[in-house]
Amino acid sequence: MAAVLCAAVGLPGQTFAAAAPVPYVFAEGAERVRATSSTADAPPLVAGHTYRDSIGPDEKRYYRLDLDARTNAHVSAVGVPKPGADVHYADGLKVSVLDASSHPCDQGQTRNFGSATYPRPLSATAARLIEPDARRCGTAGVYYVLVQRTTRASSSREAWELEIRHQAEPGLKKAGQTEAPRSWPSASPGPPTGGARKRHGGTGFNDASTLAGGEWRDEITPGQTLFYRVPVDWGQQIHADVGLHNAEGGRKGIVGGALAFSLHNPARTFVAGHHSMLYDGELKTVSLDPLPPVAYENRFDSSDRVGGMRLAGWYYLRVTLSPEVGTVFGDGAYGVTLRVAVQGSRKAGPAYAAASREFGLPGKGPQAVDKARPGGQDGRSGVMRVVAAAGIGTGSVLVLGLGVWTLLARRRAGAGAAGPGSMGSGYGAPPGR
Repeated sequence: MAAVLCAAVGLPGQTFAAAAPVPYVFAEGAERVRATSSTADAPPLVAGHTYRDSIGPDEKRYYRLDLDARTNAHVSAVGVPKPGADVHYADGLKVSVLDASSHPCDQGQTRNFGSATYPRPLSATAARLIEPDARRCGTAGVYYVLVQRTTRASSSREAWELEIRHQAEPGLKKAGQTEAPRSWPSASPGPPTGGARKRHGGTGFNDASTLAGGEWRDEITPGQTLFYRVPVDWGQQIHADVGLHNAEGGRKGIVGGALAFSLHNPARTFVAGHHSMLYDGELKTVSLDPLPPVAYENRFDSSDRVGGMRLAGWYYLRVTLSPEVGTVFGDGAYGVTLRVAVQGSRKAGPAYAAASREFGLPGKGPQAVDKARPGGQDGRSGVMRVVAAAGIGTGSVLVLGLGVWTLLARRRAGAGAAGPGSMGSGYGAPPGR
């Protein structure tokens, strides 16, 4: 019992080993389902709900959607390999939405590990979008979600845990422009002001930490993945970069694909990223290429970086540090700095036929935002999850609680305040609204 307590928090005056990184925190209350290898008995996915399943190597899993002729359907699947699993660059996950004749409703998305061949959560998405003059997928009826996992023979054979989410987006009152913009402002924001603030990232989309515009400091251990979320409204652009600071101890070496950095939209769709950082133990920084402002019309472009910027709401930044960095330079924590800017004035959104309950930002009528908790700000940190999972007795929890709340209070005191709906106009501190 004492070992559990020590590993969980590290009470004052004592030194304890760091706990292993949590691979991914799934949505609370997610319903367990078991997909089928045939469309015949595929379990239904209800809009606004999150589900849990698993998928084995090279498996195909089917789910059912019952859709009307007015609503856009966005479906995401997050595959979570076990820590330490052997993965190949081509191992990955693909999601498709199919009509009753197995025709795909869009390109779907395939995500694999690429040159950064180490295990981390992979998010792939697909959608049924209502488009003018579409030849298929525009009618009400039964549709199917197909999730496929690709696995090379030399890779680990364990099943991956899956998180499946179906999100609904209302159709438009009347058809509008159907061409994505061809150009947009590409100027980089000015340097951040006000100094770096501390904020520890969450383990996934569900507990991603909220960031406003500015400079943010964190620490990451080899093999760990951290998630952050940034509010981006219609008409606004997001800029972001991440710096991996120098390794301590003077070790020499080079690690390819040392850090994977990516941006995902409110439907969890991959938008842009980098995973080819060459790290030699000195400070290295990677930046997202200039992205277009958020606009409904972006969805008519087939590229990730334009088509992905089609929804207002929380945009997610994901950072993973390669386990090889620990092998070459040591297993301690490494400093990372994220610089985030949200530029441009908020614009009126599309003329939806109904209120959007899945997408958007707080404080805008009946719209409800993705229910992700700002990690490290609500008192339910990873520490408390460890305590809950360990099933510690009541008396031990009371003693443990003192150390936990002291730790949290110190962390809050050292962190800058950034509410879930706050955002900056540039790299500087966010203005009042």
